[in-house]
Amino acid sequence: MTVATALDRLPAPPCAELLGWKLLDARPEEGWVRVGFHARPEFRNPAGAIQGGFLAAMLDDTMGPAVFTHTDGALYTATIDMNVSYLAPAQVGPIYGEGQVVQLGKTVGFVEARLMDGDGRWLAKASASVRLISAQRAL
Repeated sequence: MTVATALDRLPAPPCAELLGWKLLDARPEEGWVRVGFHARPEFRNPAGAIQGGFLAAMLDDTMGPAVFTHTDGALYTATIDMNVSYLAPAQVGPIYGEGQVVQLGKTVGFVEARLMDGDGRWLAKASASVRLISAQRAL
């Protein structure tokens, strides 16, 4: 179930299009989003799994929108630090991300995300510190 969010007012950036980014659900008041991605064959490493850098990009592109929707488009994020744990190899096909705002301060926020495959198996998780920037200034 997709709900209207501040993201509806922005065009999708090229990086989101490359990852197959699509907002699937959101609870802006709770700072939570669910995002769909499509892991393409070109994202595979030599072992045939999705390369970790693409998964990190998906995690990052889940956490930022959680903040943006939670603040109704007032705040944009710039990642300061992100810790990623890879839990299982990801394969070509749909990947789902869930992002959650943990806490927002005046200039720094804390967010978390996880990625799952179509069977609900956790693929990776991340926590990040983000700089909070006025969206009017950043965009």
